[in-house]
Amino acid sequence: MSVAGVKALTFDTFGTVVDWRSSVIEDFRAFGKKQGLKVDWEALVDEWKTAYRPGMDAVRSGKQPWTTVDRIYRAKLDEVLAEYGLDELAEEEKVHLNRVWHRLNPWSDAVAGLTRLKRKYIISPLSNGDVSCLVNMAKHGGLPWDVILCAEIFRHYKPDPEVYLGAIACLGLRPHEVMMVAAHNYDLRAARTHGMKTGFVARPTEYGPGQKTNLKAEEDWDVIAGDFGELAAKLGA
Repeated sequence: MSVAGVKALTFDTFGTVVDWRSSVIEDFRAFGKKQGLKVDWEALVDEWKTAYRPGMDAVRSGKQPWTTVDRIYRAKLDEVLAEYGLDELAEEEKVHLNRVWHRLNPWSDAVAGLTRLKRKYIISPLSNGDVSCLVNMAKHGGLPWDVILCAEIFRHYKPDPEVYLGAIACLGLRPHEVMMVAAHNYDLRAARTHGMKTGFVARPTEYGPGQKTNLKAEEDWDVIAGDFGELAAKLGA
C-alpha cells in the first residue's frame, strides 16, 4: 500500500457512498402505498436502472448531445411507467419519482467514515450524477463533502479522461495526490491510467442479493477496504 502524499479523495457515489437500489425501492413502495398501487417495485426499479449506462454511452460516443442523468432517467421512466400501467400518473408525480435519485440514503458506514476522512483529506464526489442531484443527496443524507465534482461540470461521463483530469485540475493537485475511491473496478482502472491513487470499497449487495460483478477487488488497488471505517483506518484518519 503506497498512499504517501495523497491530499484529496474523490468518491464514486451511486453504489459506493449511497445504497441506491434499496433507497429507490423503499421510496417507490412508500409512494405506491400512499397511492394504493400494487406494483412489483423491485422489478420496475431494476428495469428502470438499465437506462443508466446505455444513456451515458450514447453521449460518450457522440450519438447523443450532452444530457444530464436526470434526463436520461426521465426518458426511461416514462417508458417503464407505461409498461406497468402507471402512465396516467400526474406530471408532478412523475417528477417526484424521477427525483428519487436526489433522496438516496447513504450506506450505514458512509457518513461516519467520510467525517473521519474529512479531518485529514479534501473529500468530494466524482460522480456521473448531476450537480443538483449530488447537492440534494448530500443535504438529504448528511454527506460532508468539501466540494461537488461531477460529470456535468466537465460535460463528460466516466470513464472519459476529462472527468478524472478535470477533477485533478479543479483541486489544484497532482494526479498522485488524488485518490479515486469506488466500489467499481472499471472506475479505478480508468483513474489509475491518469496517475491517480485508487481505493476499492466492497459493496457486494449494491445490485441486490443476486449481484454478480464487483464482488471483490479485481486488481491490486492501493487500498482495499470492506467499508469506509476500514478505509479511514488504513488511510490514517
